Amino acid sequence: MEKKQSGNGAFEVTNVSTLNCIDLSCSDLRQSVALLKQACLDCGFFYVTNHGISREFMEEVFEQSRRFFDLPAGEKMKLLRNEKHRGYTPLLDELLDPGNQVHGDYKEGYYIGVEVPEDDPDAQKPFYGPNVWPSSEILPGWRETMEKYHQKALEVAKSVARIIALALDLEIDFFDKPEMLGNPIATLRLLHYGGEVSDPSQGIFGAGAHSDYGLITLLATDDVSGLQICKDKDANPCVWEYVAPVKGAFIVNLGDMLERWSNCIFKSTLHRVLGNGQQRYSIAYFVEPSHDCLVECLPSCKSDENPPKFPPIKCATYLSQRYSDTHTDLNTYRAGQT
Repeated sequence: MEKKQSGNGAFEVTNVSTLNCIDLSCSDLRQSVALLKQACLDCGFFYVTNHGISREFMEEVFEQSRRFFDLPAGEKMKLLRNEKHRGYTPLLDELLDPGNQVHGDYKEGYYIGVEVPEDDPDAQKPFYGPNVWPSSEILPGWRETMEKYHQKALEVAKSVARIIALALDLEIDFFDKPEMLGNPIATLRLLHYGGEVSDPSQGIFGAGAHSDYGLITLLATDDVSGLQICKDKDANPCVWEYVAPVKGAFIVNLGDMLERWSNCIFKSTLHRVLGNGQQRYSIAYFVEPSHDCLVECLPSCKSDENPPKFPPIKCATYLSQRYSDTHTDLNTYRAGQT
């Protein structure tokens, strides 16, 4: 357990969190549901093991990620993210906690979504369209590796969503419907923290405190620690706990959309990243339902005593607002190029 002084003189206690572990190869489904449900009620974070993606392939994905971030800045900026949130996000591009950060996050990233050809009618929707890909001359095999990982991660996410459905007293295939994970907005994001040292008292973070927007997030990390969670977002000051990286496991957390769906029974939890001077790589896979899915309180999560806390909202409307709130306006980059 560590104690670190915050800017207002209060001490933040930062110990290592103990999280439940869900083994996807376990034949005892009731045990998996019980473990997951407890995690979702407690903190909204848990580990998933034996998910079917080999360590060898995960290492290949991390190696390809490092190869991209090692490119010269000029090459990466040629792949700057577009209005569809595909492509490169530079250092300081994202500001997740404006109330406590002096500037954007000390991380760079790369968004890869569901590949939809330009001439497909779905490509007109905010989060569908063609991806932005590095040239195969510069990074041979890169696109193929990322597309393969995208597909494999979605299968893991669907397996986790089936257990979540049972934990919410729903049919096991509730989230498999076409308007949900049958045609999802699933986004792979490569992340690189460049070795800056975070200082919360000065408003400097690898990633500012936030909760994720969607249904669930699958996070793969290297062995450099930095991720912290605050189990009680209403605590003042927040009490932060480190989430230890576990080799071969996904760290899974719930998003705000699932919190809305469950009427706050399940939690989307504040988390942040503190840099410790070491380079750190992670791979986040954000899973949301389709654009037109209406996110409204589930029948199993409301009663006369516990009426719905949020109005229904379309997934695309909600996501578009959240992305707009946290990312630098693209016109800022264009102005710098003129």
